[in-house]
Formats: sequence, C-alpha cells, structure tokens
Amino acid sequence: MSHPWLAQRTNDFDSSGIRKVFDLAAKMADPINLSIGQPDFPVPDAVKDAAVDAIRGDKNGYSLTQGIPPLREALQARVDAEYGHTDQRVLVTSGTSGSLVMAMLALVDPGDEVIFMDPYFVMYPALVRMVGGKCVMIDTYPDFAIDPDRIAAAITPRTKLILINSPANPTGVVANEESMRAVAELAAKHNIALLSDEIYRTFSYDGVPPSPAKWNDQTLVVDGFSKTYGVTGWRLGWIHGPAAIIDKLTMLQQYTFVCAPHPLQWAGLAALETDMGKQVAEYRKRRDFVVDGLKDAGYEVAPPGGAFYVFPKVPTAKKRGPAGQGSGADFVMRAIERELLIIPGNIFSERDTHFRISYAASMETLERGLKVLRELAE
Repeated sequence: MSHPWLAQRTNDFDSSGIRKVFDLAAKMADPINLSIGQPDFPVPDAVKDAAVDAIRGDKNGYSLTQGIPPLREALQARVDAEYGHTDQRVLVTSGTSGSLVMAMLALVDPGDEVIFMDPYFVMYPALVRMVGGKCVMIDTYPDFAIDPDRIAAAITPRTKLILINSPANPTGVVANEESMRAVAELAAKHNIALLSDEIYRTFSYDGVPPSPAKWNDQTLVVDGFSKTYGVTGWRLGWIHGPAAIIDKLTMLQQYTFVCAPHPLQWAGLAALETDMGKQVAEYRKRRDFVVDGLKDAGYEVAPPGGAFYVFPKVPTAKKRGPAGQGSGADFVMRAIERELLIIPGNIFSERDTHFRISYAASMETLERGLKVLRELAE
C-alpha cells in the first residue's frame, strides 16, 4: 500500500525476498531452514567477554566517528602489511551495509552507471537506484566466473563504479587471481571507481581469495566482523581505501550513522586476536557434504569456493519467465510445502533458474534438507 507522502525513490525497491522467507519460517513449527545467511556457531567467549567488559566499563557513549583508535590501528596494520599502499586509510562503520551505503552516496551521482555481476547480493541494485544510479548487470551464468572482457564491453562514458563481490553471495564462487587482476587494471585504465565487497573473505576454503586492491591502490575494500565471528546483529564493519575518499566517508558517517556501536568496537579488537580456523574447517566440511549430495541427486552446481552458500540450478529450469513449472520460484514453493526453506534465485538475479542454499546449519538439518531436495529432483 502506497502513501502520497512517500518519495519516488521508495518505488524502486520492495521488501527483500529473503526477509519474506524469514517471516514464513517464524510461522513454522519445525522448518528445515537453509535460508539464513548468518553463521550458526556461537560467538567466541573471548569476544563476548570483551563486549560485556566494555559495557560494564562504561564505554557506552559515542566513539570517534572514524572508530576507536586501538581498533583502527589494528586494522590499519593489517592493511599496511598486506598491501603496502602508502595512501590507504581505514574507517570503522555501522556494519558492512553502512560501508556500502556511504560508498554509494559518496561515489555515485544520478545517472551514473554502476557495473556489478548477476547473480548479485540483493542490496546492490536497491542501493544503486536509491542514489539515482543506473544498474549495469553482467551475466555470469553458468559458472558465475567474472569475465573482464564482458565488463570492458559494458563500460561507457557514464560508468562510475565497478562493484565486485568475492567470495560471492549467493553463489559462493571465488574469483581467480587472473580475473581479479584484469578487473583491477581495467578500472585503473579507465579511471573508474572499484569497490570490492569482501565480507566473506575468512570463509574461503581453497586458499586466500585475491583482492583487486593488490593491483589497484585506489580500490575501496569492504569487510566486517559479522560473518567471520557470528555477530551479524552487532553491525560492525570497516572499509579501507584512498585517504581522500575515506575522509569523505567519515564526514558522511558523522551525518548519518554517527559511529559504529562503541562497546562492540572493543569486542571487535578482541575478535581480531581470535582464531576462527576450527569454524572455517567445519564449514568446509559442510560445503563438501552439500555439494556432493546435490551432485549425487543430479543437480548442476558451480563449485563454491567460499562463503556458506550453494546456488544450484533447478532441474529442467526455464530461462526467466513467470513462476511456473520449471522456474526457480515454483521450485522453491514446492520445497516450502515440504517445510524446506531455501531462497529463489530471482531474488539475486534477472534469471529465475536457480535457488540458494545456506549451509550455515547443523549437519542434521543439512541431511534433512538434502533428503527433500533428492525427492524434488525425482
């Protein structure tokens, strides 16, 4: 239902399809929930203790807009050690979403074109349209690999930003070094802003995922604590990039989010000293279990190298079109009838041929989910 006071930009987006599935899950007695994009492991005790200590220690007022100095210094040391750029600066933000919102506000004017890959994280097209930009989506089916040549062909005089996400949501695919380097050099050649969303960087199962910042010192890199440490509700992220841009983002944060949650920044400092290798190894095991189970059931699956998602093709799926026999949306509805909660691919894509599974769930839940998917495939 609309309202006459609402701004025109609110017509450009609807409630997230993922949120609708979450709402549906709340009404079910015992759903097989493979829809949730957040880790299911408990927050490490050292991180929780640091948050409690900060709250009890009265670190509850505003922090500096750019973040508490100890956390910024620790993050800056990491960035300097990895990239060695002389002009990189760090800003602590209110979640990675805060980083993305402010980057769009700072970089994209009405009419500017923003290139990103399809499938995409649900927030990307909404954010681009919110600031008046134009979405330019690069189809990456069937293997979801980034093709620098396709990106180059999509560049026009209005192209302002290339947005990369690796490891990717919803596909779990990790871009290889060759394509990342090519995109980094392409952006530099054309003087186009480059934003790399690396929130799932810790969850990479076949080696450290390459960042375009390695080859392009003007790259903006978004990262955060939410996925790595299971603190999605804490809204604690960070972004690093050229000092002139980070300075402007800091001003934007001052007039929007003000600062990231202060006591939780101290917990973030403790998190940086916490080894998550055990959790990553467990998720690698789940990745293998789910991918093998899907392939055995006859599903087409592009190998996911990171995050905690798989993006299989619906059996005999049609390319695009309304929800009907063979469409991703229809398949998901049939799964939900069996109390299996998965996300239709058209939430993340201009196509309606796939669906997203999150394996951030117990092995028991994954086994139940695969059983239903085998039945649906038959």
